Amino acid sequence: MSPATGGGRFVGLAAVVVAALLGSAYALGQNMAPEPRPHPTGVATNVDEPPYADQPPGTTPASPTASPTTGRPTADGQDGATGQPPETADDGLFGARAGTGSAEVALTFDDGPDPQYTPQVLALLREYGVKATFCVVGENAWNHPELIQAIVADGHTLCNHSWQHDVLLGKRSPDVIRADLLRTNAAIREAVPDARIGYFRQPGGAWTYRVVSVAREIGMIPLHWTVDPSDWKAPGAAKVAAVVSADARPGAVVLLHDAGGDRQGTVDALHNILPDLASRFRLAALPIPTGTT
Repeated sequence: MSPATGGGRFVGLAAVVVAALLGSAYALGQNMAPEPRPHPTGVATNVDEPPYADQPPGTTPASPTASPTTGRPTADGQDGATGQPPETADDGLFGARAGTGSAEVALTFDDGPDPQYTPQVLALLREYGVKATFCVVGENAWNHPELIQAIVADGHTLCNHSWQHDVLLGKRSPDVIRADLLRTNAAIREAVPDARIGYFRQPGGAWTYRVVSVAREIGMIPLHWTVDPSDWKAPGAAKVAAVVSADARPGAVVLLHDAGGDRQGTVDALHNILPDLASRFRLAALPIPTGTT
């Protein structure tokens, strides 16, 4: 064998050995490579795999099947079968009372008690021998317990008017409404432990089926009104007295305010309202409903 021939064979054998060694190393490396880390649940392991086995790519899991309708009100105050409020009322009261239910006329005073105006109202009612209904705000009752005591001592009826005059209360969840009304009742009873609170008036008259239902559940009659002189706008004593005198009818519930702003015009109007209405109607506080706690 010539040196040239022997050298070529040696080179060829070396190449085969190197190739074999490289192949073995590759195979060994594949066997020793760590397994891929699992992806979090619900995340695709590659772009072709859908996130959920029963959903096409790019979608999320289907929502649970909605429970069948029962015909009872749902959480938003709608009837499960019809989608309408169970007590649809064209007047938007959802069953709230708008009159006394008798020939008597009831004067109601909202948003108090107020240390400036409520005592004046109480003094005038006492002077004319008239009993009324006070729709009190829980926060005000808490701050002025002596005025709640004075209202009760004079024989007037109490009405819950929410904790902080929340006009949107009727749109809140039943649990929130219930907590608000109970908190207000508790503030009233902090001043008068055995106070009977027979009525609830929704601020702004913004009634909903939800707020009416919760008030009844607690044992209070939802109370609206039939005569509104808009005294909260402070139009002056003469205008307030004129509207009340003209609009009052047997069974009317008159809306007035003893708090929530400058109410001197309302107080002054009472000098005309009280003798005028007393000469034509029997004025009385709304009766406390049977079963009120």
